Amino acid sequence: MFLRRKYLLALSAPPRSSRRPGCGFWLCLLVVVCVVVWLLLFSNLLTPLVKGKPSITIALPSLNGVTFAQQSPGVSGVLGRPSLSASFVNRVLSAYHSPAVGTGQALYDLSQRYGIDDVYALAFFMHESLFGTTGVARATLSLGNTRCTPGYQCIEGYRAYATWQAGYLDWYQLIKDGYVGGQVSSRCPCVTIEQIIPVYAPAADGNNEQAYIAAVRSAVVAWRAGWVVV
Repeated sequence: MFLRRKYLLALSAPPRSSRRPGCGFWLCLLVVVCVVVWLLLFSNLLTPLVKGKPSITIALPSLNGVTFAQQSPGVSGVLGRPSLSASFVNRVLSAYHSPAVGTGQALYDLSQRYGIDDVYALAFFMHESLFGTTGVARATLSLGNTRCTPGYQCIEGYRAYATWQAGYLDWYQLIKDGYVGGQVSSRCPCVTIEQIIPVYAPAADGNNEQAYIAAVRSAVVAWRAGWVVV
């Protein structure tokens, strides 16, 4: 009787729990591990987005030791690759009925060669002679109405060239060596139009320096936006 009761109590008692974890435990553990690994991996990827873009070192191009990064913000630095295409330059020249129409490729190629943005070459051409349609430039084929110096054929005190392309070449060389390189004046090296124009077309020669600077800057903004303004 006693044994029977003990047997019945044993049957009615709750079963002892096993010390071995079941499948549910292992599944939960696997999920936790996956979440931790995911956080570790993606936290490193997301860190640059939270703290800012990762630092990247770029070798900036330079001309005569002056890098593009050294040009002060808010001014118009002439150093750079062409910002206008050859076809766009030709569109501008055509719109103004310039005798230099069709020479856009030469202006573009020389821009790449000398590291002077072609938009500034075109702006000087516009301000000096309205793209060769006015003044002595109609005879000299000069982009910038450069004053006569020894070794050049000259007309009325200005350098004269056999072709427009030759005039472009001389202007790019003048800006690179004379202004950026500092050969023309003790006030240079000059790498912005704000520095170049007071030497290139000084008030002492009867020029309005600020009006010249404003005209160049306005033209640059318009052309870079794709506008051909006549």
